[in-house]
Amino acid sequence: MARLSYTFRLLGAFFRLIRWPNLVFIVLTQVLFYYCILLPDFNGRYINALQPIWFYLLSLSSVLIAAAGYIINDYFDLNIDRVNKPERLVVDKIIRRRWTILWHWILSGLGVIIGAYVSLKVHNPFVALGNFGCVVLLWFYSTTFKRRLLIGNVLISLMTAWVILVLYVAEFKLAVFRDPFYHQMLSRLFKFASLYGGFAFIISLIREVVKDIEDMNGDARYGCRTMPIVWGVNAAKVFAATWLVVLIGSLAVIQFYVLQNGWWIIPPYCAILIIAPLIWVLRKLYKAGTAAEYHLLSGYIKGIMLAGILSMVFIKIV
Repeated sequence: MARLSYTFRLLGAFFRLIRWPNLVFIVLTQVLFYYCILLPDFNGRYINALQPIWFYLLSLSSVLIAAAGYIINDYFDLNIDRVNKPERLVVDKIIRRRWTILWHWILSGLGVIIGAYVSLKVHNPFVALGNFGCVVLLWFYSTTFKRRLLIGNVLISLMTAWVILVLYVAEFKLAVFRDPFYHQMLSRLFKFASLYGGFAFIISLIREVVKDIEDMNGDARYGCRTMPIVWGVNAAKVFAATWLVVLIGSLAVIQFYVLQNGWWIIPPYCAILIIAPLIWVLRKLYKAGTAAEYHLLSGYIKGIMLAGILSMVFIKIV
């Protein structure tokens, strides 16, 4: 009985280590983009390269690489996490460090191999190169870039956008790009990939800065040079607020183009579940002053990101 209890405790710790809700978020994002945007775009006029079996494997590759990234991040952040979030500590408290690094290499290797296999099947080397690049960047993010001003924030935001952009990249075929009908479909797909990828990049960048403010005590103790440490909390708030204003303004402008396509349900959805909450976050960010308040804001921003991704359900390719 004791061994069974320990096994469940270890399993629960492993799922916390790999941030399983975030992995579910990745799968949801890719599934919605694939079934609500990518497949309707082709609409039987062309056989898309990313057939369901290759899509599922590509999504699995993304999940494995992301899980490995979370593991290596906690591996190198052990001392910082002892200060910032001791109650949520897994590495060396429940799972030994040598096991975490082993799991990182296993999951990274599987993610790269599966991504390479998909890349071979869709005749597109950029999928394999992109996924391998993510593994390399996640390693250097955890060891070096996370502790440097802005670089780490931008890298994580780019890899968040890559979750969507990799599906567009998988469909890109230079050999048939000159076909006017294929070019038209790929151009529409690129617009939606850029739209949702851009949204993911900006809102992830905002959240990363808010998280840096939340974690600045532990970060400062171990020599990190994040934005709130180097520029100060107020400057970090201004940076995040500026991007919030840019995102709110961009989303408002996009709604006018959405209405022109007759998608009447999207503007009220966006106004109520995305723009209004972003305005609320902007106001609360100005007043926030404790780690708990910044943690709450980080959670709200993640919820807004989810609402943005769910808007794909209403998209119809015309």
